[in-house]
Amino acid sequence: MVVQLNHTIVRVRDKRESARFVAEILGLAEPKPFGPFLVVEVDNEVSLDFADDHGPVHPQHYAFLVSEAEFDQIFGRIRARGLAYWADPGRRSPSEINTNDGGRGVYWEDPSGHFLEIITRPYGGGS
Repeated sequence: MVVQLNHTIVRVRDKRESARFVAEILGLAEPKPFGPFLVVEVDNEVSLDFADDHGPVHPQHYAFLVSEAEFDQIFGRIRARGLAYWADPGRRSPSEINTNDGGRGVYWEDPSGHFLEIITRPYGGGS
């Protein structure tokens, strides 16, 4: 038996704003409506299904494994938008990236306060 994550629901203040933000920053296809959701497909057949939350949003963490070239493109879009970013999840190293496990990583927030991360090497996969 193979178990794979298919989708997760991302509760946000404004699904249009957040879904477009994530798709644009990550360089993914335009979000597509599906029922009450706006769906952002990532490359490993997993989708982020954005839904308006009619109460306080409880920020979550979403990490994306990307190539070195994709990191440069995504990080360029983060910087072009003037977004705050950090090298660490505790936000102790602002305006820096990390080089954990021999790769690169960076954290930033989406419009609803979810903590997003891109990494070029899986944790524990370093040299």
